[in-house]
Amino acid sequence: MASKDELGKQGEQLAVDYLRAEGMQILDRNWRCRQGEIDVVAEHDQKLIVVEVKTRSGRTHGTALEAVRPAKLARLRMLAAKWLAAQPRSFDSVRVDVIALEQIGGDFALRHVRGAI
Repeated sequence: MASKDELGKQGEQLAVDYLRAEGMQILDRNWRCRQGEIDVVAEHDQKLIVVEVKTRSGRTHGTALEAVRPAKLARLRMLAAKWLAAQPRSFDSVRVDVIALEQIGGDFALRHVRGAI
């Protein structure tokens, strides 16, 4: 069984692969500042998309999606503004998405919630 960190890295890579397949350009990964971290920053059709990736190996502590609480989504919105402030360009809009991955046997089930807030 993979460690928690390995599982998280594997889930994040699956999420990035999925986003690319959906036509999104990955602009940044694991962007950090004092207030927190953004897992993935992507762009699609002039929209900035900030993505929280949650990966779970089971449901003993709830689903991956349930693990992303309203406070986390609000923090991601604030972090998106900080990321944007450091960029030389602008976007038409900003969206916060959640990608929840749950490992079932050896495979992963992926759920993408667009505009989670």
